Amino acid sequence: MLIYRRTANLRAVQLLLGHSKFEGTVRYLGIEVADAVEIAEKIDI
Repeated sequence: MLIYRRTANLRAVQLLLGHSKFEGTVRYLGIEVADAVEIAEKIDI
């Protein structure tokens, strides 16, 4: 998803996709959970 690539804002992508769980968004994007958590910790979600 373009928004994720440009912003690395997983929370925004999660909201836009209507996912209730973070893990679903991570799975959709095809990234590792550990990587997603690391990215999320760098931004204010």
